[in-house]
Amino acid sequence: MKCTLLAPAKLNLFLEITGRRSDGYHIVNMVMQSVSLYDEVTLITDEEDEGINVECSDSNIPCDETNTAYKAVKLFFECTDAEPVGVTVRIKKNIPSQAGMAGGSTDAAAVLIGLNEMFGTGLSKHELAEIGEKIGADVPFCIYGGTMTADGIGTILNPLPDMPECTFAVVKPEINISTGEAYRKSDEVGYDFPKSADRVVSGICSGDIEETAKGLYNRFETVVDIPEIEEIKSAMIRAGALGACLTGSGSAIFGIFEDTVPDLDIDLEPYILHPVSGVIFDD
Repeated sequence: MKCTLLAPAKLNLFLEITGRRSDGYHIVNMVMQSVSLYDEVTLITDEEDEGINVECSDSNIPCDETNTAYKAVKLFFECTDAEPVGVTVRIKKNIPSQAGMAGGSTDAAAVLIGLNEMFGTGLSKHELAEIGEKIGADVPFCIYGGTMTADGIGTILNPLPDMPECTFAVVKPEINISTGEAYRKSDEVGYDFPKSADRVVSGICSGDIEETAKGLYNRFETVVDIPEIEEIKSAMIRAGALGACLTGSGSAIFGIFEDTVPDLDIDLEPYILHPVSGVIFDD
């Protein structure tokens, strides 16, 4: 059997950390949005084999058992009654790595969704999300897609109405941000006065894109000292963005525009995106 899926990236319209649990996991409050920048994930099964093989167009991404797609295949067979067979996962990367756009998580989500369809296991999205949570906190959201709030460690999800019509421009600078270091710096500052996502949520629910854009926030912007972030945000605002923000732990920065995106006066080529509602299964 063979199938190909499109695995969409995500953006964090809001990201606040409200505390840290005793087990080291951080408690977050987020608003996340699927967008139409996709990795292409192809699954090929071989009944004469039981191995897992991952191939990726980006040579910088490891294809061993540490790869999220590899973990997804392994967990799928461990958590279902499907008879294990050989699975090859071919990933054509379009989502930049180390960008805060859930590239690895969405690939894992696509694998779980695809195998569920191929083997007819009939798992609900909730059941797939429970498996996905064992791989990473962003995987459950990537299984559902769309527009959602996320609480707890990022796995308590609640759907919101679709985003108002708009266009996102995303720029990924060459610099990368260490997620661990970003959280460490955030721990040093503390979590006494957390920001609220109310403005973003209110804007989405009322269909007011300007209100949504005014509420954009990312805690990591306040603790990482990277001049490129503010430079790119400023360029987006000059170009007419209603708001601009870092996504995830970075380093991609996005701006929200009402319609088309004009040329940005920066040297980097932006990704031009539109909101979408979820994962597409391609027969």
